[in-house]
Amino acid sequence: NILKAIQDAGYTEPTPIQSAAIPLVLQEHDVIGIAQTGTGKTAAFGLPLLELVDSTMFQTQALVLAPTRELCLQISKELMQFGSHLKNLKIQAVYGGTDIVRQMREIKRGAHIIVATPGRLRDLIRRKAVDISEIGYVILDEADEMLNMGFKEEIDDILKNTPEEKLTWLFSATMPEEVRRIAKTYMSEPLELSVGERNIGNEDIEHKYVVVRSS
Repeated sequence: NILKAIQDAGYTEPTPIQSAAIPLVLQEHDVIGIAQTGTGKTAAFGLPLLELVDSTMFQTQALVLAPTRELCLQISKELMQFGSHLKNLKIQAVYGGTDIVRQMREIKRGAHIIVATPGRLRDLIRRKAVDISEIGYVILDEADEMLNMGFKEEIDDILKNTPEEKLTWLFSATMPEEVRRIAKTYMSEPLELSVGERNIGNEDIEHKYVVVRSS
């Protein structure tokens, strides 16, 4: 069913990070993947995650943390596309800037995978609207960006609410000391892989900027 969804999307060849990460993740190791934005990291963790999650079980099994609302929505959209032929699969995105009560109602209906920004997820945990105490998989996507945006405290609070017996996959464009600390604290003998040159953007991305005056 997952292969059918990949074919429906028109994908034929995996990117380097997908080729390197997917076999390791499917072997159920903790994995650190270093690759630039736009290289296909969502599929690198998303495809094996959908393979491992049991959609017949009515409980939250996986958590994906992302730094921004936009990336949170993008990840959830891609996961839903890859899982379009999986029966009963439920993916819920939660993020700030929208009605938290509505998100609480949606989570209560059930979600096998929660994709969240750190601040909103911590709010939901404190309101006891989300239970991640028995999840089997945690993915930190763009971990360096989450720390750059000041989410260190939220990430620590969230990860402390997860069980010790879980798989953790951390994906990042760079590996600063704070990301190393998270890996050392919350991961178990992770396998590390690095794809491409550091600080070099993906060739398929066009970069633009606008100079504005401060008001």
